[in-house]
Amino acid sequence: MMLSQLQQFLWYSLVINYAVLLVWWLMLLLAGERIYQMHRRWFALTNEQFAIIHYAGMAFYKILVLVFNVVPWLVLWLFSSH
Repeated sequence: MMLSQLQQFLWYSLVINYAVLLVWWLMLLLAGERIYQMHRRWFALTNEQFAIIHYAGMAFYKILVLVFNVVPWLVLWLFSSH
């Protein structure tokens, strides 16, 4: 695989991963109470615990995207520009 193809792959992966984060955030924003009620049937969660779990999950997902998509893409971009 050529460097430009790898760069393109990482870029598309970054876009898709941030789209997943955006959809996750929108779902919680628009239907958060319904999602909470659905999960409350399965787990004994307070509303605060539910919010903390999703906030931490989004933060962890974002860190993974940064480590596995953004950093390698930046390295390849810097490497290819020289």
